[in-house]
Amino acid sequence: MSTLAVVEEILRETASPLSVKEIVERAGSRLPSKSKTPDTVVARDLSMDIKKKGDTSLFVRTSPGRYTLRELASRTETNGNANRPEATSVLSPLRGERAAPLAAQPRTAKPSTTTTAERELSRS
Repeated sequence: MSTLAVVEEILRETASPLSVKEIVERAGSRLPSKSKTPDTVVARDLSMDIKKKGDTSLFVRTSPGRYTLRELASRTETNGNANRPEATSVLSPLRGERAAPLAAQPRTAKPSTTTTAERELSRS
């Protein structure tokens, strides 16, 4: 069984977002990797699946280091919890909201590097 299949089972059992550490603790020996750092393996596999599959991934990141199943996250939103601030902030990455690129942000004028003495000289 793959790492992601084990993670899917665990998230279905709990039906709530879990941290990578909690996932690894609940998985125990079910994880196929015998890595010394299973947290890293699980986090990497989840991140890569979300990155590669996008909206078709079974998983969604609810906050840094916490994951749930996409279907559970969408149920939370459709059950009327979208008005709660924590539900809105958790699901906002699903809506594709991103910060404006730096080039699109307004520029402010640079402060003058002219010294007081130079300004007084230019006035005379």
